[in-house]
Amino acid sequence: MTIDLVQAAKEKNIRYFLISYTDLIGTQRAKLVPAEAIGAMAKNGAGFAGFATWLDMTPADPDVFAIPDPDSLIQLPWKPEVGWLAADPWMNGQPVEQAPRNLLKRMKAKAAESGLKLKSGVECEFFLISPDGASVKDSADRQAKPCYDQSALMRRYDVISEICDGMLKLGWKPYQNDHEDANGQFEMNWDYDDALVTADRHAFFKYMVKSIAEKHEMRATFMPKPFPHLTGNGCHIHVSLWKGDQNVFEDEHGELGVSALGYNFIGGIIHSADALAAVLNPTVNSYKRINAPRTLSGATWSPSSVTYSGNNRTHMIRIPEAGRFELRLADGAVNPYAMQASILAAGLDGIDGRRDPGKRLDINMYTEGHLAGDVKRLPLNLLDALRALKSSELLNDTLGEYVPAYLKLKHQEWNDYSRHLTDWERDTTLDC
Repeated sequence: MTIDLVQAAKEKNIRYFLISYTDLIGTQRAKLVPAEAIGAMAKNGAGFAGFATWLDMTPADPDVFAIPDPDSLIQLPWKPEVGWLAADPWMNGQPVEQAPRNLLKRMKAKAAESGLKLKSGVECEFFLISPDGASVKDSADRQAKPCYDQSALMRRYDVISEICDGMLKLGWKPYQNDHEDANGQFEMNWDYDDALVTADRHAFFKYMVKSIAEKHEMRATFMPKPFPHLTGNGCHIHVSLWKGDQNVFEDEHGELGVSALGYNFIGGIIHSADALAAVLNPTVNSYKRINAPRTLSGATWSPSSVTYSGNNRTHMIRIPEAGRFELRLADGAVNPYAMQASILAAGLDGIDGRRDPGKRLDINMYTEGHLAGDVKRLPLNLLDALRALKSSELLNDTLGEYVPAYLKLKHQEWNDYSRHLTDWERDTTLDC
């Protein structure tokens, strides 16, 4: 049942609503609306100039109206008089096709035509750093192998417990929090759900973590590789496909408990992996994570080739148990909605085309990758990934207007980066 926002404001003592949408680059845009005005805003949406955000528009375009989804309502746990609403951008009476949340809704509808629903859970890694971004905030967090460090985790108890308490209050069913593999790095896990629900929660989680960190005079970053010698921030996603109450990836007679349809879905991911990287690894910095040298802890925990395995974290895809797989490619900069939509697009193509993922590899790709033979490698940089996305007939056809709009903005970003003169260039080339 759709929530009545006017009534919800009265019952929950909400004074203001943040009507929020996520643009192509992943930035959350919002307007703060008093509860007295939410009735009209719920119907007509809050107005934005699309060109002023990362949407492929011009100043001549008419207003974008962000129409809130009442069922996405979240009261800010740290400021409960404010309600957050995920919104869908509309223009000229039609959904904006390039907008990531609209894209995911279209892909959900496409899957529903076959009676299918994507369910997913995400593992969002982040660093707690100094406000100026220069260093890890906890100066005592210096172990070479800091993963699961009990003392370092408890030194950040106030921040982590406040975030987890928020998720508990919101009914997300969080189940564990830990110090991750890099100094100052953490991960917090909550239950999987419908792909759109997970994407909304993913978007809000990033906002919540940053806001609560600021309360504690810290800065939270999901940047893929903020420190060159430390493990980067991944955003692993666990994927299953359902038809009603049945997990169609699960088959007790299938290899590792995964059905033939599940392997076809994996085959689709493998087929489009280089193009998917442009969406799942969306920044210049992303490729310092997936193509990184050995880190202080001894491993990057990131893939560099397009392979799958059983319960083996050195591959791009891991099958930890029956009925699901973990895609380890995406990083902390990924757009929560575009990630789900592009994975669904590639996976459904795998099912439709009965794509064979090939033979499972069980080797350690970090130490024995040279034995894997002629496996496909992931792009070495953002430009290579963008070229792969541009060449992907599947993703261009399936994701529609999102792809050219995204490519245009990301090529501008690449060109800005290319014009930037680095200290390394001066150090190595000044005396050429």
